[in-house]
Amino acid sequence: MSLRLLRGVREIAGDYDAFLLDLWGVLHDGSKPFPGVIDALTRLKAAGKKLVILSNAPRRAAMVAGRINEIGIPGTLYDALHSSGEEAWLHLRHRDDPFFRALGHRCYFLGPRRDDPLLWGLDYERVDDVANADFLLAVGPENWEEDLSAFEAVLDAGLARKLPMVCANADLVVMHQGRRSICAGAMAEYYERRGGKVRWHGKPYRSVYDFCFALFTEFGVPDRRRIVAFGDSLRTDIAGAAGAGIDAVLVASGIHAEEIGLTAATPLDPKRITDLAGVHTAVPMAAMHDFRW
Repeated sequence: MSLRLLRGVREIAGDYDAFLLDLWGVLHDGSKPFPGVIDALTRLKAAGKKLVILSNAPRRAAMVAGRINEIGIPGTLYDALHSSGEEAWLHLRHRDDPFFRALGHRCYFLGPRRDDPLLWGLDYERVDDVANADFLLAVGPENWEEDLSAFEAVLDAGLARKLPMVCANADLVVMHQGRRSICAGAMAEYYERRGGKVRWHGKPYRSVYDFCFALFTEFGVPDRRRIVAFGDSLRTDIAGAAGAGIDAVLVASGIHAEEIGLTAATPLDPKRITDLAGVHTAVPMAAMHDFRW
């Protein structure tokens, strides 16, 4: 069966009551909403749909909501927002499973100063030397131009000491203003491949979906057959939705655009999408060029 291609959300809006929406690569590019996004969200809300944004941003949910409001996506256009950073913060706060209970209190922070709030309100000491750390907290690069080589020395030092890592963003890469940039997930993947112990937070891991399903139940949509996810990453958004048992639509203009040969003048090629999806073992039920009504 060939992959269904959608011209807009309107073609399936009547089939679902709730929409789980990725942020980067679907709703905005890091600095502004994509064309058509505000119109689509407005129409979905007017139709009574329940909209939850699920982001792999390594920040508290309130900070993510504040940022997207600044760039033009107000809170009136969705019902709730959850983030991988929020989940990481909650686990660090409550230390509610064996992995977190075993962590010490000295943290080496792999992230920029702008993300310091991820440790606010928590009983951890931030240290400047891996030799003094009990664990690593991977948040992301200092700037969008950095590559993984900038972090290898620190990661190798953590591996040598067998330190556990908390990864606050499971994304490997993100498209920032049309340019591919690494995320904390790239650090965590490097660490894990070399034998390091990592606790991942965010899509495609099930816990963030369970949190969102609880929200949808509160909003009156307990039936997962009535929930559909939209995302631009086969590895996180599409695979995560499949693992959680809900339908998913790939927004093809995101991180996979180059791999599937997509340009502004090129129509979607369902075979190239399904071939790439097969590599990731995550096939969406449909695909669309970008998120629009």
